[in-house]
Amino acid sequence: MAHPAVILVGPPGAGKSSVGEVLAARLGVGFRDTDADIVASVGKPIADIFVDEGEPHFRALEAAAVRAAVAEHAGVLALGGGAVMRAETEELLSGLPVVFLDVELHDAVKRVGLDAPRPLLVGNPRARWRELMEQRRPVYTRVARAVVSTAGLTPDQVADAVLDALELSKS
Repeated sequence: MAHPAVILVGPPGAGKSSVGEVLAARLGVGFRDTDADIVASVGKPIADIFVDEGEPHFRALEAAAVRAAVAEHAGVLALGGGAVMRAETEELLSGLPVVFLDVELHDAVKRVGLDAPRPLLVGNPRARWRELMEQRRPVYTRVARAVVSTAGLTPDQVADAVLDALELSKS
């Protein structure tokens, strides 16, 4: 079974999608985002899935999307921010070329804003983002072969850092 060339993990605003597209182009492979897979399969936005079916249902969809993508996709793969929090997903990622795109809150806010419909950031988005990072950072770090800070960098610069960290050639 082939596995993805690069798997990007990190919180909202880390740049997983924009960096993933740059990396895929440089490596001459496809790009896939498991959040987009879920939206396409269910036919509604993630925020609506959370409201209509609840977080446990979404997390089950997410785990299935990650399993399928890791088994089928040989390009660059971006995972949803919370995907790594399931033990089965953490185990699945073991030994694979996972990169944690680390981002600070102020950079995440500049990139995506925190007023967008993000179901886990309801209430006080900045405080909730910090809480999620406290929970997720140890797991992101544990599953990652490399950690790349995105602070103040463009997607091209982050892609360079990812390629360097994984010792992959740049095109």
